[in-house]
Amino acid sequence: MLLKNDRYTYRITWSEDDNEYVGLCAEFPSLSWLSSTPETTLKGIRKLVSEIVKDIKSNNEIVPESIA
Repeated sequence: MLLKNDRYTYRITWSEDDNEYVGLCAEFPSLSWLSSTPETTLKGIRKLVSEIVKDIKSNNEIVPESIA
């Protein structure tokens, strides 16, 4: 499940080392997602961020604010 109001900053770029696209999120610099197409990479990193935010909230921790 993706966040309803996802305003985080994402970047999709090609990784020569992995020979795949890598998805990154500026507000969560330790996270990344690899996939063979830019579209599936964006979906993957957004889903991962959504899961992390859900986990953060369930532990009553502070969710990072979006940069945008």
